[in-house]
Amino acid sequence: MTQLTITAPDDWHLHFRDGDMLNETVPATARCFKRAIVMPNLLPPVRNKREALAYRERILAATPPGSDFQPLMVLYLTNETTPADIHEAISREIPAAKLYPAGATTNSDSAVSAIEALYPVFGAMSNAGMLLLIHGEVTAPEVDIFDREKLFIEQHLDPIHQRFPDLKIVFEHITTADAADYVVAANSNVAATITPQHLLLNRNDLLVGGIRPHNYCLPVLKRNSHQRRLQEVVASGSPKFFLGTDSAPHTKHTKETACGCAGCYSAWGALELYTQVFDDLDALDKLEGFASFYGADFYGLKRNQSNVTLTREAWTMPSEITLSNGDSIVPFYAGQTLNWRLA
Repeated sequence: MTQLTITAPDDWHLHFRDGDMLNETVPATARCFKRAIVMPNLLPPVRNKREALAYRERILAATPPGSDFQPLMVLYLTNETTPADIHEAISREIPAAKLYPAGATTNSDSAVSAIEALYPVFGAMSNAGMLLLIHGEVTAPEVDIFDREKLFIEQHLDPIHQRFPDLKIVFEHITTADAADYVVAANSNVAATITPQHLLLNRNDLLVGGIRPHNYCLPVLKRNSHQRRLQEVVASGSPKFFLGTDSAPHTKHTKETACGCAGCYSAWGALELYTQVFDDLDALDKLEGFASFYGADFYGLKRNQSNVTLTREAWTMPSEITLSNGDSIVPFYAGQTLNWRLA
């Protein structure tokens, strides 16, 4: 096969950041995705309808002329979020709210410290049809970082799902066999996104031969047995798993520090990276469902009507991307060869 044409895909989890960074991140995503779920962990976070729609306007201003790209906004749940905030915000432009345990990832200091206290909010979301997106890690300092996801399932995710079985939950950027197996076994209201880095890499790619800061993300890369399980579920064609890059840009100098930022900027070659994975798994026939159908179906949105075409063509991911202010970003898979390219 030298060409592959699929329905235009969507990215159901990414970070655009804000300000001047939008002029890089928005066009990079709009080149191949029709819609994207935009994470709200700015400083300050996107906590209500007014802030969400204002952020949406800034994103649209950075969208290339003539593009029909649609950003889909997300509320950032805090300890102060109320059911009234949910009822005010629910709309086509704001289909979801995000649960970050406090301290779990970049800009999560304003996040939730007492998850059970938000149960009235989850009830309002269930009644209103707003999706709950979850960064599923416990953050207690005594918990090993490689066990955070598994313990979150036991301590928080399963109790939420049992209490609110009609609430649609997306378990974001899953990294473990435990998470994959939980999603498979749960009812049809639980699904998950999977990133390119967690399909392509494992913790050896972060730690062996020296620490590689541009492969550092949260949740952190896990052992290869977990990587293989994630590959199995996407190759199975299960509609419970769909594309969410978790593309998260940081400048080179903030990644290459004594305490480097977490996040992989994959937008520059996102669809090509996933195509490489499915090709390596001999599952190219499952790519369209994962990239273009299952996320839209779970969110209750229409599938895209246009197509994109990928060509089997070797190319090298740039080693750096220069921003308008002179800073640079090292993209995920920098300097490495990919075998598929968006035509």
